[in-house]
Amino acid sequence: MKSLFLTTRFFILLAALTTGFVVAFFLPSLLGPMQVVLGLLVVLVALDALLLYAPGGQVFGRRVMGEKLANGSDNDIAIYLENRYRFAVYTKTIDEIPHQFQRRDVLFRAALKAGETQVIRYQLRPTKRGEYSFGAVNVFVASPLGLVRRRFRYGQDQLVPVYPSFLQMRQYELLAISNRLTEVGVKRIRRVGHSMEFEQIRPYVPGDDPRNINWKATARRAGASTDALVVNHFQDERAQQVYCLIDKGRVMRMPFHGLSLLDYAINATLVVSNIALLKHDKAGLVTFANKLSALVPAERRSGHLRKLLEVLYRQRTKYLETSFETLYTAIKTNIRQRSLLILFTNFETLSGMQRQLPYLRRLAKDHLLLVVFFENTELHQFLDAPAQTTEDVYNQTIAEKFAQEKRQIVLELQRYGIHALLTAPEQLTINTLNRYLEFKARGLI
Repeated sequence: MKSLFLTTRFFILLAALTTGFVVAFFLPSLLGPMQVVLGLLVVLVALDALLLYAPGGQVFGRRVMGEKLANGSDNDIAIYLENRYRFAVYTKTIDEIPHQFQRRDVLFRAALKAGETQVIRYQLRPTKRGEYSFGAVNVFVASPLGLVRRRFRYGQDQLVPVYPSFLQMRQYELLAISNRLTEVGVKRIRRVGHSMEFEQIRPYVPGDDPRNINWKATARRAGASTDALVVNHFQDERAQQVYCLIDKGRVMRMPFHGLSLLDYAINATLVVSNIALLKHDKAGLVTFANKLSALVPAERRSGHLRKLLEVLYRQRTKYLETSFETLYTAIKTNIRQRSLLILFTNFETLSGMQRQLPYLRRLAKDHLLLVVFFENTELHQFLDAPAQTTEDVYNQTIAEKFAQEKRQIVLELQRYGIHALLTAPEQLTINTLNRYLEFKARGLI
């Protein structure tokens, strides 16, 4: 009986029947017909229940999803429904998704003919890494009579881990393999000089250096249009070390669009590390807060990206002050070869950056250092809105002061020869990847 539920249609009929009996109290001539209607309702309810609980009849349901979800990305979830009754049914499907999503709208209606199969698709966007517990898929089935519903439950207690955004990583991986990174905003950098090794001859595309046109090979091609032009393609210098340094201190706890700065940095690190491996470089990782948390030496072995993914999955924000002295000591001790160091951190004030500047200058002396920190995009609502009151003027003035101080930090770092990138959290991956490819094209690594 726990699987049997009365429908809204039943209660409407019951309310109408109750009203009829109230009227029959004053008009006794209606009492007989109302008793007949009551008996008919009881018979229909019993018949409806017998149809739904007939042997062999059911609506089969199954949730289909990946073994893990990607943090900060839209993950596809599918629910397969199969009608094994001999008649058409109407279903209401409620998926018990993890409480972290705080959604109460995962309810889907469908009409299934006898033997028909339907697929319900929706998306979930997690904003925290860790294990998520899915409950059951509840399928409430009603016959054409629609007086009662039978509930079926499938796929209860399914644990799914949420990893850094491997979906975003695969997107950039496919674009990098097909040389289409410019489609998502990754700039094409014109090379300076010809110090790189020759790799192949390929068709000319807008943006290629005209000095690389192979005129002899072009002359052998039919026609004189620009489609016939071919250029010499030079490969990047390989086997360079690229380390992503992730600050896990309290400054990385700040959330934007549900995702913390630490998770933005972790997603960007996964993408940059994968592209570095595709470019035949070595990818490494350092995470730190008040002390060193993890250090993965730069390698390019099979399975190295999987190792980085597992380490990134376990990272959590610390609430203590970040120690850049600890970072400098770890790099000085463990990284002997000149490498590209991409430091993901956040400086809110110029004085806060200046306290760490001595350690940043020492790192930049031995390595190519790129300091990546974040714009406070929440300030834009004050900067862009027209000032209507004196309070609005004060708010805009303070917001502009904070925004200006961020720009001063960039100039101060560049004054000491340190590369700096100030970016909105949503543009972190693209902007960081742009800088990496720019350094490769300019031969700085």
